[in-house]
Amino acid sequence: MTRIIADISISLDGYVTGPDPGLDNGLGTGGEGLHTWAFSDDPEDRRIVRESTERSGAVVLGRRLFDIVDGPKGWNDESGYGAGEVGKPAFVVVTSEPPASVRTSDLDWTFVTTGVHDAVSAARERAEAASARSGKDLDVYVMGGGVTISSALDAGLVDALTLHLAPVVLGAGTPLFSGGIPRTLTQRSVTRTTTATHLTYDVPR
Repeated sequence: MTRIIADISISLDGYVTGPDPGLDNGLGTGGEGLHTWAFSDDPEDRRIVRESTERSGAVVLGRRLFDIVDGPKGWNDESGYGAGEVGKPAFVVVTSEPPASVRTSDLDWTFVTTGVHDAVSAARERAEAASARSGKDLDVYVMGGGVTISSALDAGLVDALTLHLAPVVLGAGTPLFSGGIPRTLTQRSVTRTTTATHLTYDVPR
């Protein structure tokens, strides 16, 4: 069964980027520490990256994050979705207007202009098709940014939330949660590594 999993790295004080993120500074000032775990040699970190990349049948992301990963300092053959794993599932972008051109044209991009609900539905269709081709269950991953994940949670579209809690305090930046619908989650797993604490929660619909 295809599940919708929101998956993002977060600081101890609740930010998913540092201050002043932009095309040339995608994670914001000091934000690189959020993703140290994804490039570490810790066996558990490597397992988590590998398994989530392998289970990704489709990925949802917002337009701002797309502009960063498709920009000149974004993904390449050595580092892309899944860090060094460089996975290539279908990607669905929530945007008000598709871009005029795409640098990473070797990837499967779909641009949805009618909101996060339709984007997740499109991603589910692609993940289910990929599952049928591969003969194994694949999931939809909502990778960010923070607004896209919050919107998907508030819309009741998410089955599980995975947070990679990095041991950094950023002081400011892009918060993952800012208002939204109160909810109680069910903790499913905790994995501690040398670089992060990986937390997965089931999200009640």
